[in-house]
Amino acid sequence: MKNQFLKTVVVAAVLSAASVGAMAQNVAIVNGKAVPKSRVDVLSQQLARAGRPVTPEMAPQLRDEVIAREIFMQEAQKQGLEASDDYKNQLELARQSILISALRDNYGKQNPVSDADAQAEYDKFVAANGGKEFKSRHILVETEDQAKKIIADLAKGAKFEDLAKKLSKDPGSGANGGDLDWAAPASFVPEFSEAMMKLGKGQTTAVPVKSQFGYHVIRVDDVRQAQLPKFEEVKPQIVQQLQQQRLQKYQEDLRAKAKVE
Repeated sequence: MKNQFLKTVVVAAVLSAASVGAMAQNVAIVNGKAVPKSRVDVLSQQLARAGRPVTPEMAPQLRDEVIAREIFMQEAQKQGLEASDDYKNQLELARQSILISALRDNYGKQNPVSDADAQAEYDKFVAANGGKEFKSRHILVETEDQAKKIIADLAKGAKFEDLAKKLSKDPGSGANGGDLDWAAPASFVPEFSEAMMKLGKGQTTAVPVKSQFGYHVIRVDDVRQAQLPKFEEVKPQIVQQLQQQRLQKYQEDLRAKAKVE
């Protein structure tokens, strides 16, 4: 009798331990089917990749979500929807998307952007954008005669800002008195840049400057050495840009090598 009692206790303990172990691996049992905790982990990762922060407080919501999905999935299977062509086609597209995403992630891991690569790209940026920056204004009009009249009016004492607000057809700068803020010459079309760089602080073009946009009257308000961000400030953006460029090249190479009939 005593031995039988001990056996019963041992069996109960084993079953209880097994149940606790199963619940540690699963978030719930829905209609007899286990919902593994790994589904919550995957859902959390998807949210994180989409830019949504996952906090410990969200655990109940995530659990409810994976349980609801299991309930709805079981009902869809019960109705035989897995046999539909629409389901099969969407499943194939989802499979392709997941595999392609895995391929891109794997390529990034195998071809990381080094600090030296990022520094070299930054150095090219500095070389192209270094030098002087100009704080300038302009008035853009359609005809040369209009531009000449503006230059004449300025010589008579008219305010550049007032004429820009009234006459410039550049809606962005015109409303701000023609203000183009600080910018490197490379930011503008060549004709504009060449004329602007010939001006000193406080000077205005003596003749209209023609470009593809019309005729410009330009004034330089100030000149300074280019204020470029430091490497560490822009390193993350540089790394991301290089990663995207390499991935794009990798994809193009795969397409070029593929035999498509």
